[in-house]
Amino acid sequence: MRLIFLGDVVGRSGRDAVLRHLPVLRESLKPDLVVVNGENAAHGFGITEEIFNSLREAGADVVTLGNHAFDQREALVFIARENRMIRPLNWPEGCPGNGSALVDTAKGQRVLVINAMGRVMIEPQLNDPFPAVNRELEMCRLGVDCDAILIDMHAEVTSEKMAMGHFCDGRASLVVGTHTHTPTADHHILVGGTAYMTDAGMCGDYDSVIGMDKAEPLNRFLRKLPVERMRPADGEATVSGVMVDTDDKTGLALAINPIRVGGRLSQALP
Repeated sequence: MRLIFLGDVVGRSGRDAVLRHLPVLRESLKPDLVVVNGENAAHGFGITEEIFNSLREAGADVVTLGNHAFDQREALVFIARENRMIRPLNWPEGCPGNGSALVDTAKGQRVLVINAMGRVMIEPQLNDPFPAVNRELEMCRLGVDCDAILIDMHAEVTSEKMAMGHFCDGRASLVVGTHTHTPTADHHILVGGTAYMTDAGMCGDYDSVIGMDKAEPLNRFLRKLPVERMRPADGEATVSGVMVDTDDKTGLALAINPIRVGGRLSQALP
């Protein structure tokens, strides 16, 4: 099976790039499942139903979220009826929506997509993601109850993401980090057969400060005073992510390759 994951979509520039490039990636790479993190898609903060629908129409099978999941208040309502949009599963009990989705591919294979959020140097403070993820993996076993498992670990700290990768090694097809908006070069297959990448990077304008127009972040660093609301940079975006091929018998990874298309970064295609 072939899985594609695209990192945090930031603002209009990131959305436009995904809407332009994802259909081409689907046609050329022929993935069985595409997952996109959309938590920064609406002006850099959250997601709207219109944006969610546009990502789905462009080829995203599942949209994951993160710490900005409910910045757009309408998400509190429409997430309850959209089983292909998931927020971190370790949100406290009573939070609307779901933290995982079991999706059937066009070939009839089943993929479990899990969204989890770290707790180190990130707000809001959610429940412990490790037992939450463990419960999901015990209920839906790789190679037994499903054919592949993809985990979006939305976290600030590299060590927490790496720990989750090793915690899930041999039990998931891919553990990929999001949130820091910078693609890492550590894509590899762990000893137990799980593909891992600390951060997929963002789908956004890299002539920026993690996707935001440079002026206001620089002002806050230099003067320690917020002057205006931060807004996404609007230059040409790079679509950043990762592609994983899995063994149809075990669900474990056979290959992992980065994806970078468009914009300022060096281009990379499997």
